[in-house]
Amino acid sequence: MAMTHTFETIEPARAEIDRLSGPVVLEFGAPWCSYCQAAQGLLQTAFDSHPAVRHIKVEDGKGKPLGRSFKVKLWPTLIFLDNGQETARLVRPADAEGIGEALTRIDSASLTGR
Repeated sequence: MAMTHTFETIEPARAEIDRLSGPVVLEFGAPWCSYCQAAQGLLQTAFDSHPAVRHIKVEDGKGKPLGRSFKVKLWPTLIFLDNGQETARLVRPADAEGIGEALTRIDSASLTGR
């Protein structure tokens, strides 16, 4: 698995997200969002060291239930999940280090079986 570059326009159901196993990053945003575009290089740098982490990009917006269920207010919002449970969240990340640290926590947890 690797970083995803395209936003899914049909979002998965929250129940589906809650049932995911292993490390996953949900990225909420929109392809036209300048903050989202600016974060892509940071995400790529961080994901390069974590190929086992699944990345799901969800196009968010008014009336989109998945983003509302996670209380997303600004883009991009990154939700770090381990076996469907939120372990960390970054809103408008400013550096690859912060993203990498959150990725390491979920990636390491999946390797140790926690």
